[in-house]
Amino acid sequence: MSRTRTSLLAALTLVAGALGTALTAAPAGAAAASVPCTVDYKVRNQWDTGFTAAVTLTNNAAARTSWAVKWAYAGNQKVTSGWNARISQSGAAVTATNESYNGTLATGGSVSFGFNGSYSGTNTAPTTFTLDGITCNVDDGGSGGGGGGGGNGGGGGTGTRVDNPYAGAKVYVNPEWSAKAAAEPGGSRVSNQPTGVWLDRIAAINGVNGGMGLRAHLDAALAQKGSGDEVVQLVVYDLPGRDCAALASNGELGPTDIDKYKTQFIDPIAAILADPKYASLRIVTTIEIDSLPNLLTNTGSRATATANCDTMLANGNYVKGVGYALAKLGAIPNVYNYLDAGHHGWLGWDDNFGPAATLFKQAATSEGATVDDVQGFITNTANYSALKENNFTVDDTVNGTTVRQSKWVDWNRYVDEQSFAQAFRNQLVSAGFNSTIGMLIDTSRNGWGGSARPAGPGPKTSVDTYVDGGRYDRRIHIGNWCNQSGAGLGERPQASPAAGIDAYVWMKPPGESDGSSTAIANNEGKGFDRMCDPTYTGNARNGNNLSGALPDAPLSGHWFSAQFQQLMQNAYPPLT
Repeated sequence: MSRTRTSLLAALTLVAGALGTALTAAPAGAAAASVPCTVDYKVRNQWDTGFTAAVTLTNNAAARTSWAVKWAYAGNQKVTSGWNARISQSGAAVTATNESYNGTLATGGSVSFGFNGSYSGTNTAPTTFTLDGITCNVDDGGSGGGGGGGGNGGGGGTGTRVDNPYAGAKVYVNPEWSAKAAAEPGGSRVSNQPTGVWLDRIAAINGVNGGMGLRAHLDAALAQKGSGDEVVQLVVYDLPGRDCAALASNGELGPTDIDKYKTQFIDPIAAILADPKYASLRIVTTIEIDSLPNLLTNTGSRATATANCDTMLANGNYVKGVGYALAKLGAIPNVYNYLDAGHHGWLGWDDNFGPAATLFKQAATSEGATVDDVQGFITNTANYSALKENNFTVDDTVNGTTVRQSKWVDWNRYVDEQSFAQAFRNQLVSAGFNSTIGMLIDTSRNGWGGSARPAGPGPKTSVDTYVDGGRYDRRIHIGNWCNQSGAGLGERPQASPAAGIDAYVWMKPPGESDGSSTAIANNEGKGFDRMCDPTYTGNARNGNNLSGALPDAPLSGHWFSAQFQQLMQNAYPPLT
């Protein structure tokens, strides 16, 4: 075996790498089969004092249940943080061992991990790696001492993130959703639109009931990508005690399952996203919808408080979980984290607006996360708030009474989603987030077109007739959220539609139910929320109004044909 390794190392040839000189080995025939392991070490990004590296280990020997890779630097490189491996360093010697979730390595199997490092002078790549003490062949395709990072995280998979991942890029069309949409009468008009891929339970990572898992979606995105840039939109959604103020979207993890959330949900997702195979994709993650705002509005002495939300506030697991997700995913150079920020009908009131930004900053600086791990925020995810209300403004008055005093607006400072998103962006920057953050707005179900769409302002007999007669959002109450009757598809997904807005997106796939109209037994951890029952007469969170929900709805996330047909019928802009 030692003679084989010697001959292999002697055959190393110098080639031009992405960031300088690189080493590559090309064993042939029987010699290749005798290589016990191969290590592919690449510098993905490099600057004056630091770098990001990706390492892929391939095991060609017997299957193993744990692994330890070792190497030594010739210079003064220091590993500062890592992901998908436990990395330690003593002097120049570095050891990377498996995490609890990626120790199994089959014969011919590979595992990837990465890290950030610091250096001065030159950043020469290590030339010798061992796997559990056995020397591996080196396949070094893009490291070395010279040059800096170039390009962006989308095009070539090297270098820093771009300011807006959607700019100049295609967005992934989920073939599973596309097929369901196309199978509906008239559905081919929208079946080519990009929608979010929801990772809403641990099983979704590998695929549920024979469906596509995360790797399958990423592989499909690479196939769609071609030579340009491609955005893949993921919803990361499985916090402990998820959706503490609702039941239809409750999750599989109990309030104290924070370690399970980290090791069985976030860590495996991070391991897949960090695979160098996907480095050319721009991966947008929507982090944990409907979580942090609940800690603000549905706890303590508020009329809308719930015991479950009080529990999540007390144990801190929403904050910890969001911080951990931001830190782990934010360490991957081509991942863009967008933190969920509710919607204007949730956080637009003065009591909520500033404190929400402060709470988001707390989460974004917990569990090792920093504000640099947040590229932006998303509003209106899976909700129905109108993008722009053109028939009235918050500053209008009727007979001396302001629009803010109307029953619909109810002292909110914002009457539509875009004005809220733009203003909240400024508030977030004031709270300490980077000035480069951008906003996403989910427009998948906020079009409110069709015959019920007002053509102009309401009559000025009172402030309520003025607002109610002119508002596009036709919900009975702005707090209604489940399978809303009369809703329509909104603006089609597009990049950079307005100042501060990175994109309009369809993060919630149109046609997927918000929750079942009646209790349905299931093994998905989803309860029955009366807000999804059209006969329900309401609660404090919706002003004790009817729910406005459609009848005969299936479990959340399941296909709801009647809703999809309504969304197309009431689309605004209209479908052609």
